[in-house]
Amino acid sequence: MKNTELNRRDVVKGAGALGAAGMVGLAGCSGGGGGDAPVEALHAWTGGDGATAAEALEEAFNEEYPDTELEMNPIGGGGNQNLDAVVANRLQNDNPPSTFANWPGPNLGRYEGVLGDISDLWEEAGFADSHVQEAVDLHQYNGAFRAVPLGSHRLNCLFYNTSVVEEAGVDPSSLNSVSALVDALETVASETDKTPMTHGASGTWTTTQLFGVTLLGSAGYDEYMNFVEGNPSEDAVRSAFESLATILENYINDDAASIGLTESNQNIIQGEAAFIHQGNWAAGAYRNAEDFEYESDWGFKTFPGTEGMYTLHFDSFLFPSNNPSPENTRTWLEFVGGETAQVAFNQYKGSIPTRTDVDMSDFGPYLQQTAEDFADADERPPNIQHGLGITAEQRSTLNDVISSEFSGPYNVDAATQGFVDAVSN
Repeated sequence: MKNTELNRRDVVKGAGALGAAGMVGLAGCSGGGGGDAPVEALHAWTGGDGATAAEALEEAFNEEYPDTELEMNPIGGGGNQNLDAVVANRLQNDNPPSTFANWPGPNLGRYEGVLGDISDLWEEAGFADSHVQEAVDLHQYNGAFRAVPLGSHRLNCLFYNTSVVEEAGVDPSSLNSVSALVDALETVASETDKTPMTHGASGTWTTTQLFGVTLLGSAGYDEYMNFVEGNPSEDAVRSAFESLATILENYINDDAASIGLTESNQNIIQGEAAFIHQGNWAAGAYRNAEDFEYESDWGFKTFPGTEGMYTLHFDSFLFPSNNPSPENTRTWLEFVGGETAQVAFNQYKGSIPTRTDVDMSDFGPYLQQTAEDFADADERPPNIQHGLGITAEQRSTLNDVISSEFSGPYNVDAATQGFVDAVSN
C-alpha cells in the first residue's frame, strides 16, 4: 500500500493551522495500526436530517464488506462543531479515528500535517474520471488527495410549508429577490399566526450561512466571489446585513436563540412556519418524516436572487495519516466514493451523488431536480460556512463576529466591519 505522508516541516506548520489538535506526535505520522483493525468512522449525522442516511450507509457497507468491521460513531449537536472538537482532541492525544466526516477545500488546511496521501486510491478507483470536477479539485491539498467525497449538498435553498404559504396568499415561485422575500415574510406575518421564517440559532453557523446566501442573492455572483477571494465590497456586505437584520428582528421564531437546525426544521414539518433557509439536508428530514410529501406538503425555491446558481457543499471522509486501520480504511474510502454508497446515503440525506454515473431513479423528484439544477447551473459558487470558500480560521472569525455583534441586538456596522476585516487579503 502506498501511503505517502506530509513531511516533518508540514506537520510542524500544521500545528498552527489546527490549533492544539495540530500538536500530534511526529512519530505518529508513519501510518501505524493493523490492517485488520475495525474502521472507526466519526460523523455528525444525528436526528431526522442525518441519522437515517448514516444508517443506510452503514448497512450498505456491511452488506458489501461483511468481513470488514465498521464502527460508525455519531457525534451529535452543533452542526460539525462538536465533531470538530472530538476530532481535535483525538488528534492532539495521538489517538486518531480511522476516518471522520468533514469538508474538503480550504477546510483541509486546518488538518495540515495530519492527513495521509490517498492519491493512489483515487487513481486505482478511477475517481478522477467518475466524480464531478469540483470534487476532484477540492479533495486535494498540497498536491495530493486527502479525502473522498460522499455527496453534494446545495446551500442556496429556500424551503416552505405549502399550507402556510397558501394560507398567506404567497406564491414562492414569484420571489426573485431578497427584498421580495422580505415582503413575503411580512405578508405571512400579517395574514397568518405562523412564523414567517423559522431559524435555529443556538449555534452561530446558521446565521453565518444565512448571511452567505443573502449576500449572494442581493449582491450577485461576482461580489460574492470577491468576498470569498478576499476583496469584499463593504457596501455589498452592509446591504446583506441590513436585509438580514430586518429578517431576524421581525420574522423569526421567538425561541430561535435556544434551538438548533433540527428543532427549527420541525416547525416546517409541523406547519408552524412558512419558510426556512437551510442546505438541502432539510429536505432529507422531510424525506424521512411520515406523511410529509414533496409539493403537496412542502416545496422548494432557489433562494431569491440566486436563480441559475448552485452553491456548492460536499460531505466527505478524510484519511488521518497515523491511521489505526489503514488497509480497512482504504476499503471504506473506496466504498464511500462508489455508486452503492452514494445511492444509499444521499437519497436519505437530501443530497446528490458527486459521481456522474449514478442512476437517479431511486432519489425522488426533488433530488432529481436538484441533480438537473447542478448540471444546468450557470455558476457553482463555493459556500462560506462549510469549508469550500474560505479557510477554517476565517470561518471561525466570522462566527465570532456573529456571536458578539449579530445575535440580538443586530449591529450592522460592527458586523460589516468584522466580516470585511476577516476575509480581506
